[in-house]
Amino acid sequence: MFFKKLLKNIFFSDLSYKNPIIIDNHKAMELMASELESEDILAIDTEFDWRTTYHPKLSLIQIASKNSIYLIDCLKINLKQLKQKLFKDSKKLLIFHSVRSDTTVLSSALEVYVKNVYDIQIAEKQISKKDFQAYGEIVKKYCRIRIDKDETKSNWLRRPLTDSQINYAANDVRFLIRIYFLQKKILNKKINLYSDVLRESKIQAEKGNEKLYMARLRRKKLSLFEKKIFMWREKVAEEQNTPISYIFKDKKLKDLSHSLKSKNMKMLTKILGDNFLVERLIKEVK
Repeated sequence: MFFKKLLKNIFFSDLSYKNPIIIDNHKAMELMASELESEDILAIDTEFDWRTTYHPKLSLIQIASKNSIYLIDCLKINLKQLKQKLFKDSKKLLIFHSVRSDTTVLSSALEVYVKNVYDIQIAEKQISKKDFQAYGEIVKKYCRIRIDKDETKSNWLRRPLTDSQINYAANDVRFLIRIYFLQKKILNKKINLYSDVLRESKIQAEKGNEKLYMARLRRKKLSLFEKKIFMWREKVAEEQNTPISYIFKDKKLKDLSHSLKSKNMKMLTKILGDNFLVERLIKEVK
């Protein structure tokens, strides 16, 4: 009994039981910004949809301080004001799980570029010497809690959000700060380990802050002409805010390159499926 009480005192704070505060209007956002102004550490996560667009559609930004959890409804508030209110202080340490994923979303959807970050997933790899671990596994280890991940593929653009979605979103930041302090205590037992985690977290955040095409381009070995076609597809997809695969799939890039060089109109039309795009490709890629 004593051991269970001890665990509860160590791993559970008031935040473990608090209901999140929904931020869906300007007044609520102003109040949240005022309350968070003095905080030096915040936990961050995002929920979004990225199936039919070039840029992700932000649904929620979840924020936890040591005392409160906020779910910011990005479909109902002014995102420019959000950017100014929430991310103006670069000195705050922001805690993430899988920071590169969230910084990709924040930079692409909001043009927010965060750098002062700590990733509990990167830290846990250093501590356990295992491959990157899922959030639920890390929460279970440090907080003795099993969290429900059934809403991972939920429709985050639908309103109103269900109670299950709200609970899921809140849990994604609820334990991050607690885990940060527990991990930091372990990391500080070895020289430079904590600073190594901060350095690698920053590297991953900067990769997330890059233009979307950069990571895709690094994975490919392309000729100069193929790169031109690749970048043309990025330009068109971004203009139309549509997935790059809707313009043409990666596996068709070399065929498209050969067909463009030989002016094979039949094949170009077959690959692009649109005479206007064919004409534009011929005009813009030399």
